[in-house]
Formats: sequence, C-alpha cells, structure tokens
Amino acid sequence: MRPLVRMGAESPFGLALPSAQPTASQLYAPRGVWFDDHTLIVCDSGNHRVLIWHGIPGEDGVNADVVLGQPDFTSEGPAAGGQSYANGLHLPTAVFVVDGKLIVADAWHHRLLVWNSIPTRSGEPPVYAIGQPSLADVAPNQGGAVSASTLYWPYGAAVVGNRFWIADTGNRRVLGWESVPEPGEPAQIVLGQPDLSHNDENRGGEPSACSFRWPHAITGDADTLFVADAGNHRVVGYTPMPTVDRNADLLLGQRAFHENIELPHRAQGAHRLRFPYAVSQSGDTLAVADTANNRVLLWDGVPRHGLQRPADRVIGQHDFDAAGENRWKFVGPDTLCWPYGIWLHGDRLAIADSGNNRVMLWDVSSSPALPSSAEVSASALSPAGV
Repeated sequence: MRPLVRMGAESPFGLALPSAQPTASQLYAPRGVWFDDHTLIVCDSGNHRVLIWHGIPGEDGVNADVVLGQPDFTSEGPAAGGQSYANGLHLPTAVFVVDGKLIVADAWHHRLLVWNSIPTRSGEPPVYAIGQPSLADVAPNQGGAVSASTLYWPYGAAVVGNRFWIADTGNRRVLGWESVPEPGEPAQIVLGQPDLSHNDENRGGEPSACSFRWPHAITGDADTLFVADAGNHRVVGYTPMPTVDRNADLLLGQRAFHENIELPHRAQGAHRLRFPYAVSQSGDTLAVADTANNRVLLWDGVPRHGLQRPADRVIGQHDFDAAGENRWKFVGPDTLCWPYGIWLHGDRLAIADSGNNRVMLWDVSSSPALPSSAEVSASALSPAGV
C-alpha cells in the first residue's frame, strides 16, 4: 500500500522535520486525527493546536483553513502561548465529531472541550469543558480527589454503542455516559476500577481482565467496545457492550489477561503489540496503531471474543516480524515512526505519523493479507514449497 496524500512535513534528504515556526501546513508530533467525506481535523499536538481542513485535501501539503487553540497559524505554546486557558490547548490528543459537535481531548489540561459545531473561523472558543468546572480551570482531578466528574490526562474519547466514553488515562479507567455529558455531569459507568473514587494502576495488582494501566483510545460498534490499553501492551474488547464494570471478553497483544509483556526490538509477529496508543473500527475492519513497533495492524472481520487472534495485514513494515522506526532507514512515503493516532472511515485510513510530523491518508481496500509467521514456516517445510 502507498499513502494517497500527506499533510505536514516534507522529507528532504530523508528527514521529516517540522518548520521552526508553525505554519498553516506544517505539523509537529500530531497525535489525533478524524475525517469524514467533507472535513479533516488534526490534533497538531506539539504545536498545542487543532487544524481543520474544510474539504479533504487532494494533494500533499495543503494549508489548513482553521486553527483552534492559537490566535493564528504562526503561534505556538501551551494555553495559547500562556495567554488563555479558556481558548488554549495543552497537548490535544484526540478529536472527533458527533451530532455535529466537535470534541477535543485537551489532555494536559485534564478536560475535553466541546464546540456545538465545527468552527469555520480560526480562534472560535469552545462552549464548555467536560471534566472541569469552567473553561478557566485546568488542574488534574479538579485539584482534589478522583471522582465521577474529574479527569486526569484524558487521552481518548469516542461515542460507541450510543454511549459517550472517555479514556481517563491518568486515572487508569474508562468512563461512560448515556450521551455527550453536560457541564459537571458525573459519569454513570466506570470500567477498570471498583468504583468512581479509585484510580490505582491495574487495581493495585497485576494486570487482569478488568484492569487498565494506560487506557488510551476507544472504538467499537453496537456490539463491542474496544479499549487500547497502551501501558499493558494490549487491546481489550467487551462483547456485548458493558453497562457496568466487568471482565473483558477479548484480548489482543498478550497471551493471557494477567500478562503485560513488552518485546522491545524483537520479532513481533502478527499477534504482539507494544504500546498500542490508538484503535479504530469501521464496518468489518479493526485497525490498531502498534505505536512502538512503528506499524498499524488491520483485522479483516472484527474479533470480538478470545485471546491473541493474529492480524491479517500490516502497514508501515514489509512483514509482521519487522518493527523498526522507518524500517531502520530514511523516511519514506510509506514508512512510519511512532504512529500515535488513527481513524478509519470506510476504506480510508488516516494515520497520525507522530515521529515523522505528518498525517497520511491511505486506501486500505486493496491491501492483500500477509501470511503469519507460523504460516510462512509451514510453507517453507511443505514438499511443494507452497
């Protein structure tokens, strides 16, 4: 597969570096991306801003139309360069649109920001914050103890199964509401903790089917909720959709729920994960950003139960056993370096290729499935050689 179009850094001499000063087209360590048929939105995390393209770009390096979180396209720095908490961002990491509302995970301000519609002009302020008492407040857990209304590093969020979910990463839990929360509305569901007043890593013990270390991203459909538990090097799934805290039904990336084994710089295969920071589902395809293995894995036919089902396809590496940053070579048009964010929409996949300071759109409809390591070994031993 080859990417269709790129936003962000060009690659002179095999490097992919952002501009020394932000521009309307350059990106610095983007971590979140969302698009539909008409709009592309990117969390330009290192520049502490969100960029919006009204119209899907048809060529590389197109300027964005709108910037949020900064007064203009050439400014940078947390909280609008220290000028405003109310209209500034600090490491935005996830973005999506639901019922016309724009939602941005303003992770290091410990909140999600809500716009009632997709802004058409730069600098348009959000309407309110989820997780803080006002737009002027930015303390973790509102400066106090963890509760049903507080957040600590909320890196991801999604609407799945008609519920609104937040990956409350620093509190090592996933929170659920029946709809987009209103200001101050407490969560009705908590996953990963015994109640809404606890935030222990893996519930204070070993990993389990009902615990998280760093829940980082969420996706799913009416049947299954998927959570990328990056710190435990796994993705877990709940089928049917959970309404209370309970054990997960699916495990990808580990052999058992009590394991969180990391395999740095080793052959990974089609069934291992290392810091999977993003997950996205569209139709019958599930995509996982296997971030520290510098690849994106695709499952054709969404897995819903069981342990360690191997992926069917890989993006960013030539086979399932490679894991190098840009394949241990120069930056190429189809290489990856720490992909932090992904979004599937039909047969199109957007990848926030954070280490290469770019976002790429891919067509994933025509990629052939690759054989697993076990299948390759069996093929080599067969008399026919096939």
